[in-house]
Amino acid sequence: MDNLTTIMDFLFMDISSSRDLQVLQGLLFLLIDLSVLAGNLVTIAVIGTDPCLHYTLYFFIGNLSLTDLCNISCIVPNPITNFLTGSKSISLPGCAAQIFPYYFLASAELAFLVLMSYDRYVAICHPLHYGLSITPCVCSPAAGGSWGSGLVYSSTHTGNLFRLSFTKANVINQYFCDVPQMRISSLDVQGSESVILVISACIVLVGLSFLVISYVNIFSTMLKIRSVETRNKALSTFTPQLVILLLFSFSGLIAVLGPIANKTSLENLLTALFYTMMPPFLNPIIYSLRNRQINTALYKMYKSYFEKTHNNSLQ
Repeated sequence: MDNLTTIMDFLFMDISSSRDLQVLQGLLFLLIDLSVLAGNLVTIAVIGTDPCLHYTLYFFIGNLSLTDLCNISCIVPNPITNFLTGSKSISLPGCAAQIFPYYFLASAELAFLVLMSYDRYVAICHPLHYGLSITPCVCSPAAGGSWGSGLVYSSTHTGNLFRLSFTKANVINQYFCDVPQMRISSLDVQGSESVILVISACIVLVGLSFLVISYVNIFSTMLKIRSVETRNKALSTFTPQLVILLLFSFSGLIAVLGPIANKTSLENLLTALFYTMMPPFLNPIIYSLRNRQINTALYKMYKSYFEKTHNNSLQ
């Protein structure tokens, strides 16, 4: 009868019983979290304040940074607190509060990657139609649709998961409430969530197929460009998106289709870190540090700030 008791609290993985190592893990997570927050906040601030970046591609990059910023803020604070305090538990509502925004933001990010690939496809393959096809009147509804699709998917996913009772086990071999890990908590959850996860994999594969087709066309068009300077310029905008695409898509497939760990392991932790933290950590590096226009805008912003600070100190 104890096995049929409804579970209201879960226990997370514990890589090490040493408090020193647990504190070290917490500090490492905190460092990654602060790096992600700083990188994406700077990207959003630069794009928002510089009029030279107020056009389609950077509008989507800003939205992508916003999804990364919110996503890392939903997942990482709880494990940081657990590592530093030695706690390993989370309530059922707390799990729902992690899963809902995570899948909402991940779905929205996939949609924005699709929009960005289409933006680059039109810009490189049909440059004469770019001004007519990609306009502010089109971008705003497209962005709203991306956020809306993420909301619908996450609501369906979270509602389907938490309408069922967890009765089998309360141990999550992960550092956050991961849906594949929570399937082991109930036979009913296993059956119901397996269907949703298959649908999720299909959505990722459809998005990946669309992106691959777009980038194949982009690459074939670039090979036909005779001007080396023009080809390099197109390649500089194409390559970062391809890297993010591969990183995000493979991370999503690992999360959905990867094996469910039956015990705590360092490999399990590293796999989770790869698909939850690497995309938001690398996005601002790939888009900002390699982008000449963003770097120029960042330099202007810092120069303006220091000049203003210097003038105020003189007064």
